[in-house]
Amino acid sequence: MVRYSFPNKVVLVTGSSRGLGAAILEGFAAAGAICIVNYFADADGRNRRDADETAERLRRHGVPVHVFEADVSRYDAVATLMKHIADTCGGLDVLVNNAGIVRDRTVKKMTPDEWQSVRQTNLDGVFYCSKLGAEILRDGGRIINIASISGVAGFHGQANYAAAKAGVIALTKVLAKELARRRITVNAVAPGVIQTPMLDGLKPETLAEYVKQIPVGRVGRPEEVAHAVLFFACEESSYITGQTLPITGGWF
Repeated sequence: MVRYSFPNKVVLVTGSSRGLGAAILEGFAAAGAICIVNYFADADGRNRRDADETAERLRRHGVPVHVFEADVSRYDAVATLMKHIADTCGGLDVLVNNAGIVRDRTVKKMTPDEWQSVRQTNLDGVFYCSKLGAEILRDGGRIINIASISGVAGFHGQANYAAAKAGVIALTKVLAKELARRRITVNAVAPGVIQTPMLDGLKPETLAEYVKQIPVGRVGRPEEVAHAVLFFACEESSYITGQTLPITGGWF
């Protein structure tokens, strides 16, 4: 395992109360970063409980950890989040746009709300966080977007999700050009089937069919995606920008 080092770097990972976002922050915490856990306040309070548990786990690495609530699909909420980070940490060094939701359904059956809610979180949220995050991001900083191979391949029943993730890939390319003068790199990773809570909604037989198509013969692990994110965040990757890295076990 490559040993990364991010001492005193301020890292925000959106949607990091659990799953992939929490795994990414774990990698940064192990590398000495100041970690910001972000969660969406759901009705039953599960996200807050998970965020607090993640924060406690990260603190075992001996790093400062902050927990901030924000719904990334709302511009005003993101503006408040960035102000909290600026006031608390003095700025930001790494932004990982990870927050996302799925509402799978065929186009014929998909409701306008299912289309809009996925777009608002998965694409609008990346735009809001990147636009407002860039204002407090230090020169030489990093933005890493969590896209999806669905945004490249376009899977059945994922018109909303695939369209949003394809938009994230395009937005990554534009931001890379616009922020290059500040030495801020912008890249994306496009995971395939990764063992996260998002898989919970898949029928076992559907997951088994996916695994049959993956050359390495298994689903991916969250830490394998985290490793790629840390690579894009490190100093040695400063000449890589505007790129999208598939993490699919050879699937696509």
